[in-house]
Amino acid sequence: MKTIYSISIILIGFILVASACSDDWLKPDPLSFFSPENIFVDEEGFESALVQCRKEMNGDNHGEGQYHFISLEFMYTDLACSIRQSDFSLNTPSLSRNRSALFNLFIYSYKYIKNANTIINRIDDITWENKQVRNRILSEALWLRAYWYYRLVHAYGDIPWVGEEVKGARTDYKSTSRWAILGQLQNDLEYAVENLPVTAANTGNVTKGAANHLLTKIYLANCEFDKAIESATAVINGPYELMTKRFGVDHGRSYYNLMWDLHRVQNKNLLENTETIYATVDRAEQSMTTWWNPSVASGTPSNNYGTYSMRHFGPAYWRVPDSRGQRACNWSTTSGDSLGSGDAAVRTNNYFHYTIWNDGVNDWSTTPDLRRAWCNWIEMGKDSCLQITAVGSGPNPSQISVDFGQPLRKKNIQNLNDTIEWWYPWPYYKTYVHHPQHPGWVQPHGGPGDWYIFCLAETYLLRAEAYWWNGQTSLAADDINKVRERAQALPITASDADIEYIFDERARELYTEESRHSEMVRVSFIFAKLNREGYSLADIANKNWYHDRTMQVNHFYKPPVFTYLNNSARLDPHNILWPIPQSVITANTQGRINQNVGYQGAELNEPPLETIP
Repeated sequence: MKTIYSISIILIGFILVASACSDDWLKPDPLSFFSPENIFVDEEGFESALVQCRKEMNGDNHGEGQYHFISLEFMYTDLACSIRQSDFSLNTPSLSRNRSALFNLFIYSYKYIKNANTIINRIDDITWENKQVRNRILSEALWLRAYWYYRLVHAYGDIPWVGEEVKGARTDYKSTSRWAILGQLQNDLEYAVENLPVTAANTGNVTKGAANHLLTKIYLANCEFDKAIESATAVINGPYELMTKRFGVDHGRSYYNLMWDLHRVQNKNLLENTETIYATVDRAEQSMTTWWNPSVASGTPSNNYGTYSMRHFGPAYWRVPDSRGQRACNWSTTSGDSLGSGDAAVRTNNYFHYTIWNDGVNDWSTTPDLRRAWCNWIEMGKDSCLQITAVGSGPNPSQISVDFGQPLRKKNIQNLNDTIEWWYPWPYYKTYVHHPQHPGWVQPHGGPGDWYIFCLAETYLLRAEAYWWNGQTSLAADDINKVRERAQALPITASDADIEYIFDERARELYTEESRHSEMVRVSFIFAKLNREGYSLADIANKNWYHDRTMQVNHFYKPPVFTYLNNSARLDPHNILWPIPQSVITANTQGRINQNVGYQGAELNEPPLETIP
């Protein structure tokens, strides 16, 4: 029979309401997480549990709309807008028109934390012959738990801390201050850094570098900038280097450049790739069985769908008609296989497309920056390599277009409002993931593939940020220039190195990789805690850096505001934090999980716990 450990979320008492089901959660479920009594009996059992937790790391960057959390992290930022729900005020604690992604990040993060907690709490249930093995396994589980808690506190703020293995239903949780949680994560990762290996024994294992990288973010969040510099330096001085020469699967194809090589899924975990600190593992040959068979457990609810990168991060170019009004592209053709069937879920803006590539000498069209090179981006228009192919939908085009071989034409779009979804440039070198052919799914959405979680370029930018907070702008510029030099972009000076420029550089370097909303929230809380630039913790729901920067550079929120699918773009200061699912709050009948200020229910909040229970 299924044990209580196999319940899908750690907040067990909430599932009666959150899942909107009756007795289904009591039924046997052989697809769920390992039964502790059967697994945690020897070293191999603990190792197998870690494999499950590593697999769950794909939960951040795999899956269709309701699960793809990294795409959600870009939808409501300075770089983009959510095309399906641009008015954030319609994302309430009880309803999310963004296909539940705002809620699922909360729910599934706690599931992943539950699985890490089981390892942590049972680590001494056996006698370890080798204490180093015990400490490594414990440290990796602490890192995995810290990763998801870091995501949670920067998406939702004060949340329940669950640090133990829950063995029965609980409905008495209380919100814990994000500062207390960050303090606990700092302690955990300081331990992990001391006990993780420098190099991974197997692809996908967590290393000392990954622990120091995450610890750098947490030191920054806790305003311990000297420590952040120290931990980032430990990564930079470790067995990592920025790649400067072409490598990997396409290195012999002169059409492409180094940046293309860096973002091929086959190259992300290559030993040759010296800037990968941590990347997920998701191979087509390993996941096809579960990918096309939803009845087979995949370890994460999103893993059955692959990366979905071409779907979420690309425009619906394939809907543009030819001169006769018939659809001009078909996804069964070469262009469709390479570019995917995008749906513009993350509708990027002109600031990302054009403005951030201006360097005072060059603009986006002349920049030497490899990240904006013509071979890496698809431009719409007369000079585009995106050409009209076949007419019709599905795998069998009905005819050849009269405009075959010609570029797509914007003038053929009868309703120019549709250009919002259909017509804009995008960095397809970041989004392209081969989509294996299968009769059950002909649309190329973006198949299985390894994905970056942490890479060395971000470490340099994190250290640059720490230097900036310390007032060391020359050193900040040096680190930024390390990243720019690799991309063949022009260097900057100390006077250019500020937090705004650092986030411009993060956009150029880390699009589709970073949890951008979380990083902007982290910086907003630093400003507020330091009482800098007029920001404060007491007023963060009314004024914060995240909202101010987004309003300043994102033209979708400026008159005339972005309007599509019967709603207009709106983002208020309190939307810095996302709503806690109301179903979770309602089911917690004997405690108090606070709602974030600005959302319905916040009037019932109680002071959060200031220490870890």
